[in-house]
Amino acid sequence: MSVLVNVILGVQMLTALGMIGLILVQHGKGADMGAAFGSGSSGSLFGASGSANFLSRTTGVLATVFFVATLALAYFGNARPTGSGSVLETPAAVAPAAPVNGPADAGSNAAVPAPAAAASGAGQIPTK
Repeated sequence: MSVLVNVILGVQMLTALGMIGLILVQHGKGADMGAAFGSGSSGSLFGASGSANFLSRTTGVLATVFFVATLALAYFGNARPTGSGSVLETPAAVAPAAPVNGPADAGSNAAVPAPAAAASGAGQIPTK
């Protein structure tokens, strides 16, 4: 599915660049009057009004392909994989219990000295 998403993304990028190029090449509505008086575009490859129709239709087709590619990317981006879930949805792993002190270590906990701060009283608040 990753290959399909990459292909759709490539198609979307190419259509976006094509639309940008075609939109920049097209003339505005004010340029039509100049073509009617022979400003030079009447002798073009598409004729006096043929270039506007061809470029407009091609831009519309590219816009449609771009829109469909965007919807497809949104659909594939929202699809959840079936095998894996969220970390929050998985049950917590149980840690092994701490080893129980055997008879050899039975007296080792009795000789633990108190922390220095608690023994000296440095952590206590003085009273009035």
